[in-house]
Amino acid sequence: MVLLSFGALVVAWHLGATIWPSRSFPAPLLVLQTFISETTSGDLPYNLGITLCRVAASFVLAMLIGSVIGVLLGSHRRADEFFNPWVILFLNIPALVIIVLAYIWFGLNEAAAIGAVALNKIPNVVVTMREGTRALDPRYAEMAQVYRFNALDRLRHILIPQLQPYIAAASRSGISLIWKIVLVVELLGRSNGVGFQINLFFQLFDVAAILAYTLAFVAVMLFIELVVVQPLEHTSTRWRRSAA
Repeated sequence: MVLLSFGALVVAWHLGATIWPSRSFPAPLLVLQTFISETTSGDLPYNLGITLCRVAASFVLAMLIGSVIGVLLGSHRRADEFFNPWVILFLNIPALVIIVLAYIWFGLNEAAAIGAVALNKIPNVVVTMREGTRALDPRYAEMAQVYRFNALDRLRHILIPQLQPYIAAASRSGISLIWKIVLVVELLGRSNGVGFQINLFFQLFDVAAILAYTLAFVAVMLFIELVVVQPLEHTSTRWRRSAA
């Protein structure tokens, strides 16, 4: 059914491009030819790889920092009351403002780009993990105390299994948000990557190339979602279904 749906979309696209022939609305075949040409030259794989590296680095950074802060705030009420206005503030600062300020303060470099992307996602992770920590079952903590679990055992057998649904939710929303922001970061201040290439083709009014790069990147992100994220989520929640 999924393939049928995508097939119908391609047919509708082809019919629209045939009825309304325009350089601004290229046919699927032209986009495919551009994709093959860019792939053969090595430009598309190179820029796509650069962007994916930035997505991965920003994602790991945001998840680690956001999870630690979220668990701490969810575990300590006074700290949460004090820092909650900060979380709300960063949640509402536009991504574009953070990106521009990062480039102004730290320069047009890789660290500023990745840091700006991660900073845009960290508040969302904090909120999700904070709510997950508040929902922890205290009986498991009491059991860990009775059996004298060390810190590592508490983390592996008590904290992470209960927080897994919240980690999965933060991860899924994080990937979808981060890769979009990465393109903006590349467009504004990097000399490579999918965002940079899209900006270049925009100046050349090459819509076929814009669509080729966009669809290639979206296809990779869908592949990661279907082949990596969903199976990992299914495996990590197997213990809940077994317990039920």
